[in-house]
Amino acid sequence: MAQLTLVGTRLAEVGQTFVYQGPAEACEGCPYRDQCLNLTAGRKYEIVTVRENASVLDCGVHDTGVQAVEVEPASIRANVASKGAYAGSKSQLEGPCPYTDCPSHEYCEPAGAEFDEQYTIDEVFGEPPHDYCMLDRDLTLVEFAPPDDA
Repeated sequence: MAQLTLVGTRLAEVGQTFVYQGPAEACEGCPYRDQCLNLTAGRKYEIVTVRENASVLDCGVHDTGVQAVEVEPASIRANVASKGAYAGSKSQLEGPCPYTDCPSHEYCEPAGAEFDEQYTIDEVFGEPPHDYCMLDRDLTLVEFAPPDDA
């Protein structure tokens, strides 16, 4: 179900995704706090609608202002242990990886997902982008379904 919120004008495009980080110091005393700070911190969202003819409002965080959009929780692509990785199963991330230059790093530590949390696999893509895991993990690239409690 879509939720109305405010995002920076540079981000306000259908299909754009972001991880909501919660309030910034500049949000203190803002008259739009209730419309802007209404998402779950740490969760990944996708913009599904940009409100047409909506006013651009001044913002202490976004230098070009904010505007109204509708968002939905977004799915997350991730590498998980290959054993038991099939659509509909529950899985979790394998743990942190220090190899930030690896082509799979963004999937081993995906934005919007937490270690030690269970996610439902929505789709299995198969082989991850790396040729060899430096931590000797047997991984499969999957897509986690958006959380039910969103």
